[in-house]
Amino acid sequence: MPMIFRQFFESVSSTYTYLLAGAQGGEALIIDPVKECLDQYLQAFAELDLKLVHALDTHVHADHVTALGDLRDRTGCTTIMGSPAQVECVSRKVGDGEKIVVGGITLRAMATPGHTAESFSFALESGSDQRAVFTGDVLLIRSTGRTDFQQGDAHRSWDSIVNRLFRLPDETLVYPAHDYRGWTVSSIREERRYNPRLAGKTEEEYVAIMEHLDLPNPKLMDVAVTANLACGQPSGSH
Repeated sequence: MPMIFRQFFESVSSTYTYLLAGAQGGEALIIDPVKECLDQYLQAFAELDLKLVHALDTHVHADHVTALGDLRDRTGCTTIMGSPAQVECVSRKVGDGEKIVVGGITLRAMATPGHTAESFSFALESGSDQRAVFTGDVLLIRSTGRTDFQQGDAHRSWDSIVNRLFRLPDETLVYPAHDYRGWTVSSIREERRYNPRLAGKTEEEYVAIMEHLDLPNPKLMDVAVTANLACGQPSGSH
């Protein structure tokens, strides 16, 4: 039976959330859930007869409030982030190369700092015929995540993408945490060849691009970062 895969979209912050399960009636995990979409996720779990085992955040988001804490309270799931995350409320912190296994699905944690210091990607290694990687904000479709706050670093972003993500097999599907133009999926081959910030660029050229983006801060940044350090819940509630 093929793996269950669902992609959710939260329109205010243009955030993608991903639900993976080995089979209907089995165990599931969710990546980058948004607080406002909690009921939608719970509906999907119920209708697909899934038990949520793990909820993962790729990094401390600055543009939306995470549903990690709410999902933990409602389902009893384990909450997971990469080991550098300064988020004390998560149940488990994974290191680079560590495996997350649920319902016949295996994800490999990949440290991919650059957008933020604690950014991780998660590569799907088994449970599906198709390889995939969930890149959070470090690698977007035909773009890359900004590097100008939360200990972001354009040099580390380049290294994470070019020397780590781009070494995955060409056919690996790329599922980012955001898209602002309607793209839903890409591939490592496509991004290596067609991403305008990376294709044919040197590291110095990439850094220059990133240092001159001149983007406004996310509207919810002051609220979201503080909330997400507490798994999306009021301080002390975890």
